[in-house]
Amino acid sequence: MGLTRLDKSICDAGLASRSEARKLILSGRVSVDGTVVSAADSKIDTECVSIRVDGKLVSGNSRRYFMLNKPEGFVTATEDKREKTVLDLLPTELKRLKLFPVGRLDKDTTGLLILTNDGEFCHKVTSPKKHISKLYEFYCSGSLDTGDIDAFEKGVELKDGSKCLPSFLKIDADDPCHGYLTIFEGQYHQVKRMLASRAKPVHSLKRIAMGELVLDTALTPGEFKELTENDIKLIVNKNVTD
Repeated sequence: MGLTRLDKSICDAGLASRSEARKLILSGRVSVDGTVVSAADSKIDTECVSIRVDGKLVSGNSRRYFMLNKPEGFVTATEDKREKTVLDLLPTELKRLKLFPVGRLDKDTTGLLILTNDGEFCHKVTSPKKHISKLYEFYCSGSLDTGDIDAFEKGVELKDGSKCLPSFLKIDADDPCHGYLTIFEGQYHQVKRMLASRAKPVHSLKRIAMGELVLDTALTPGEFKELTENDIKLIVNKNVTD
């Protein structure tokens, strides 16, 4: 790994702009391996040293992960000339991290969406070969029944002839139009197409879990929180095949 300027390392960590980082350094609020550094142009190896701002550990080359409770009306993309994207929901300092969504949710689909700058992790979660489980809550037209459960467990065939992997449907005992579906792949509009193949078109769809990571109910639509490495393990450890 090459050496990086200290002010750039702080900026890359999403804590401040380059000019703000220089002010932090000049004011004596930044330390490297426990020693206060006052020169913004000091060169460091971010993978070999500990950088702290006001005593808080940061890393100029850190991998970051965020859980977003995606609201309706935002497209899952890093940029779009016509539509608002999920990144528009983030404050300026986090936009500097060059985050991108892990997989996608339709514009009108809500719920759990992971944002990260870790490409390797994104590949693990989205690769069709990995079979990460994804749990969706939905409301549909028409009453769900045991025939739907059986069809999904066998692997429902879509109207275009493609077949989905076996999935698990749970029907709300009090409302047969309300259910939960666990799938293990990510085909285009998959949940909507699966239910449409059973003549049960979806009119509300929300992702509530990926692997064993569950959407934090304290997050209102549009809110987000940073995830820990342990949170990330809830997604990949028991759901990724080699």
